[in-house]
Formats: sequence, structure tokens, C-alpha cells
Amino acid sequence: MDFDFELILALAFIVTFAAWIYDRIVYAPKRKAVLAEMAPQASAALDKNAKQKLADTPKWLTEVKSYFVIIAVIFGLRSFVVEPFQIPSGSMLPTLEIGDFILVNKIDYGLRLPVLNTTLIPTTEPERGDVVVFKYPQNPSLNYIKRMIGLPGDVISYHNKRLMVNGKLVEEDLLAELQTSLNPSREPAAVYREDLAGVSHDIYKSYRSNPLEGDWVVPEGHYFVMGDNRDNSADSRVWGFVPEQNLKGRAFYVWLHWDEFFSLPSFKNNGLID
Repeated sequence: MDFDFELILALAFIVTFAAWIYDRIVYAPKRKAVLAEMAPQASAALDKNAKQKLADTPKWLTEVKSYFVIIAVIFGLRSFVVEPFQIPSGSMLPTLEIGDFILVNKIDYGLRLPVLNTTLIPTTEPERGDVVVFKYPQNPSLNYIKRMIGLPGDVISYHNKRLMVNGKLVEEDLLAELQTSLNPSREPAAVYREDLAGVSHDIYKSYRSNPLEGDWVVPEGHYFVMGDNRDNSADSRVWGFVPEQNLKGRAFYVWLHWDEFFSLPSFKNNGLID
């Protein structure tokens, strides 16, 4: 069963906000009237919890509305400013490792309506080379992370493990040949430094053949994305283009690494994302 935390948080915000409004309209005036009838010394002696219980305010209402402020802050930050994610797979190796916790800028691609992801206020457009988080087109309840390769109107070609954008071969330099990589399979891999429109980053290529080849023309309102772990990534070569409305933001920082629940978190990968 897929876990859509964004939807759950939005529902929690709506419920606690409704409880807060209901209390302000129905019970807050009654509590104020009771306090006004009390002697000043007696009123001052009551703590906040005691005041909330005046005028027979239901306990459930007091409990639910007490979470409103903290949920509103979390909901606002996650929806409009920055959102944390954890890397679940090795498709973005060596840039991002399994267990990395990243921060995603939610403002870069426009101020968007939570859950529906509709753009309210446009800001900047995605750029080639960005590491982007988006809703998986075939199951929008899942969040994916890949590198932006093709913009609307681009012609993308991938043959013999070489990438071409608009007829121009993307430059790459061999950095190292590894006997074992960070992939879960620990297979040998070559590390290349790729220059994608001025954005330099490392990619993995395995030594086995890869059937993920083809030529694509990116339609308007869509994007073409690929994983940096080129032979171990299900991306636009497999399931197609990413609609603009599925974009969630640009990943920009690794703030924590945590391999497993029973392991110790570390800050070994902290830093900006290439």
C-alpha cells in the first residue's frame, strides 16, 4: 500500500484548522464570559489548561486544536519552502547514495497548490542538469528523483551508452574504473565526469550491455529525465516523459546519511548536490 504523506498532512491541517475555527466561534466566547465573571485573583490563578476546560469545552476539541499551530508550520514549510526526502534506491549513484536524506527547494519551479500540485505563482523554469523530484507519472503517490536531461522540444538520443542532446554528443571524461561499485549488486563500474550544458557531475556505467537505447522528442509541457546510474535506472527511457505538473522541486542539499534503522546516522555525504 502506497503511503502519501503529503495527502495525510494536508488532511491533518484541514481537520485541526476546522477544530480551531469551531472552538474560536463556539467555545472561546463562552470561556471569555466565564473568566469575566470570576474574581481577578481566581482568573489569574488558572493555568492555560484549566482555562481551556471552562465552559464545558469538549476534551477532544481541546486536544485536536492544540496540534493546529505545529501542523500548520510543518505543512506550510513542506508545501511551499523546502521538503525532506530519503533516497530509497541506487538509481542516482554516485551522486546520491541509498540512505541519503536530501532537501528539495519547493519554490524553484513555482509556488504550487499542495496535493494537486497546480502552479499558483510561476517562478523559474527547470534547467538541464537539475536534480529534480517529481511524482512518478504511472503512480503519482510515489516520488521519484532523477536528473533533468531533456527540456520541451529537445531531441534526446542514447546509443552505445552515449548521450546526445539536440544532435550534440554530451562530453564525458573517464575518472576511474571500479572493481566494485556502490550498487547493491556490487558490480564493477566505470565512473565518468559528464558535462551537461555546463553542469558537471559524475555518472556510473556498468560493463554489461544495456538495452535502454532510443531516440525521443520531448513534447511541450513535458521533460526527459535519467538516473546518474545509467545502467541501473528506470527512467524516461523506460516509462516516458514527466509532465510539468508532476514536478515537485529541485534537490539541492544532502543533510544526513542513514543506511539502516539500526545503524548510526552520519554526515559523511553532507553538502550541495551537483
